[in-house]
Amino acid sequence: MISKGFIEDKSKTLITGVYNDLTMKNILITGGSGFIGSHLVRLMVTKYPDYNIVNLDKLTYAGNPENLKDIEDKGNYVFERVDIVDADAVFKVFEKYDFSGVIHLAAESHVDRSISNPNEFIMTNVVGTLNLLNAARTSWGSNFSDKVFYHVSTDEVYGSLGDEGFFYEDTAYDPRSPYSASKASSDHIVRAYYHTFGMPVKISNCSNNYGSHQFPEKLIPLMINNIKKNKPLPVYGEGLNVRDWLWVVDHARAIDEIFHRGKVGETYNIGGHNEWKNIDLVHLLCDTMDEKLGREPGTARKLITFVKDRAGHDLRYAIDATKIKNELGWVPSVTFEEGLSKTVDWYLENEEWLENVTSGSYRNYYQDQYQNR
Repeated sequence: MISKGFIEDKSKTLITGVYNDLTMKNILITGGSGFIGSHLVRLMVTKYPDYNIVNLDKLTYAGNPENLKDIEDKGNYVFERVDIVDADAVFKVFEKYDFSGVIHLAAESHVDRSISNPNEFIMTNVVGTLNLLNAARTSWGSNFSDKVFYHVSTDEVYGSLGDEGFFYEDTAYDPRSPYSASKASSDHIVRAYYHTFGMPVKISNCSNNYGSHQFPEKLIPLMINNIKKNKPLPVYGEGLNVRDWLWVVDHARAIDEIFHRGKVGETYNIGGHNEWKNIDLVHLLCDTMDEKLGREPGTARKLITFVKDRAGHDLRYAIDATKIKNELGWVPSVTFEEGLSKTVDWYLENEEWLENVTSGSYRNYYQDQYQNR
């Protein structure tokens, strides 16, 4: 049951250049059963016991209620099974809870899937975002004084870098995949609602996330699972593509800071300060797994298999995260090696979770638990 109370946050939040008290009540987090979303929900539910955190999730293949089993019985947590493409359902949720803030993470996010099914990405990432903006605008009317609509995006909207340079908050957009194009579109719509209607929006663009509870189609959990099972480790092309890696726990911390203290109308880039060529990352992961599994050094590297490169594969992403450091004091708490070691430990200690996800049995869990929601 939703608590009737709310907390007055005594910290000051910068809104259109003026510091104001920010009073929070019901906070909506979309996509809260997914990888990044579940870490954020856990953080918010635990850190802010007087906030009512409403997790809105469609529960697609990547939305797993098991990700939040440890907090699902908390008194300040509520789940709503809703597809953000369904405008009527979204409006009903806004009418039900009277949200003070929205943190929007719900999205289709895997580039390979966007290549095979672009339409689904446009519907969820573009139309879904528009539905949330319209619901918030209708619910809030012209009273934006204590409201925040925070849209979480990706560095892939900026396109591809060469060997040098970084993505900055004012880097021109140049998306190269249906996924990044859909996210770029949603970013533009969010900004348009700020400029046209005065919607109090904030946007962040993050680098590649890694950590616990990530769906194993993504690079790091896929490699961990395949190494453990002595299966081939597919690496696109020659493995020379470069990514900046951000530990998901640090990303959740950054979202918390931006939501509470970031400036309305601004964009913040969130990076892990960890640039790795894919092949170097896989080598490190192989060596880490060999050590933790007690195998002969070099065993896992023998599983590496180079495969045909992804269509339109961006060469390099790298984020300059100076703005969020200078304005909000956020910096990553771990090096990539430290975060990767923690990540490997989690997957090795949670074999049942990984097996449930790779086998698809987790879907039976949520069908039984949430089919009538």
